Amino acid sequence: MRKLVYYVAVSIDGYIAGPGGEFDFYPQGDEKQAAVYTEWAVAHYPETIPTFMRAAHGLVDAPNPRFDTVLMGLGSYRPGLEAGFTSPYAHLHQYVVSSTLAPDTDPAVTVVGKDPLGLVRDLKQEEGQDIWLCGGGLLAGALLPEIDELIIKSYPVVAGSGIPAFNGDFNPTLFTVADRTSFDNDVTITHFVRR
Repeated sequence: MRKLVYYVAVSIDGYIAGPGGEFDFYPQGDEKQAAVYTEWAVAHYPETIPTFMRAAHGLVDAPNPRFDTVLMGLGSYRPGLEAGFTSPYAHLHQYVVSSTLAPDTDPAVTVVGKDPLGLVRDLKQEEGQDIWLCGGGLLAGALLPEIDELIIKSYPVVAGSGIPAFNGDFNPTLFTVADRTSFDNDVTITHFVRR
């Protein structure tokens, strides 16, 4: 069965974005440190690189080793949309959960107005690779019962406020650390699996 994997960047205090959706506050380190981290991310999760950036990373015709589907909330989809990218992950099946986004925003994007849990349960029953939950916090909170793995990119910064990684009901859910990688720019990637 396909897995739902939440792969996301998080501040020390658990925010995935600032109060206005900002995500440019994550420290990258110096040029060399940022390059090492980016090289690792591209090698391990190339399908998470937006389509418009894939050529710069030599990924134009690269296969998708882990994910063939991306699931986003409107807040995660909006930055690409505002930059003119209505199909930010054209190399994946794209779903946006939103009750306000027009369903015909892009023919390559399926807009889902309600029942994200039902959507994920249906997707898990289909043939294919894993499903990447790219954000946001409300969607992750709603989908927590179906999240099988977490890949958390922890950055050494306190945001103070913003959009939490999970914004939902109180529901303690245990995960186990499967792997952890640290980088010289003080970013840590921790892979968790559901207990």
